[in-house]
Amino acid sequence: MIAQAQGIIAADFLHLDTGLGRRLYALAFLEHHTGRLHITGVTAHLTQGWTSQQARDLATDLGRRTESLRFLLRDRDGKYSQTFDAVFQADDLRVIKSAPQAPG
Repeated sequence: MIAQAQGIIAADFLHLDTGLGRRLYALAFLEHHTGRLHITGVTAHLTQGWTSQQARDLATDLGRRTESLRFLLRDRDGKYSQTFDAVFQADDLRVIKSAPQAPG
């Protein structure tokens, strides 16, 4: 399991509600092997374009460290786009989406 964790990074959105009732969103990436958490940005207006830019910024920040990564795990949120996935695929990461949720 430890060997597999070395190649995994996961993405997810967090939300924070301010004292004034405003909701802010953050995009977080977690490197499974190191436990390193990357919060790439915070916005009040979550869009596919913003999300894709955060992916590009992370890829730039990681630089050559992406060579040790093999998989990006993410859910099926509509704020992820083909452009978001393409950023990681360009660095030879396989994008793995979580299973669809069963109807509640």
